[in-house]
Amino acid sequence: MAEEHTNRREKGNLIMEELLAKVKAAFSSTFDIDPQTITLDSTPNDIPAWDSMGHVELASSLERAFGLSFDVDDLMAMEDVKEICRVVQSKLGKVQGVRV
Repeated sequence: MAEEHTNRREKGNLIMEELLAKVKAAFSSTFDIDPQTITLDSTPNDIPAWDSMGHVELASSLERAFGLSFDVDDLMAMEDVKEICRVVQSKLGKVQGVRV
């Protein structure tokens, strides 16, 4: 039982790492920055081009990268990289029928 829990946690970490890598790639392509500079704690204050128009461009890039569509509530919730990952993970779970 403990081994199954550990495997699930390791798989969850791997999935989050893959998700974060795609989010970083979207930031890189949108803002022409080094993806290694993006962390879960990054906010618009850390990225000068992440203004209101940059946010729309980033959302578009994320939609293409993940095959998703964001609504206004999603866009408003995406205040930092951590929340972007949470929103994307939640959307992917709904798309795949998996509860996240």
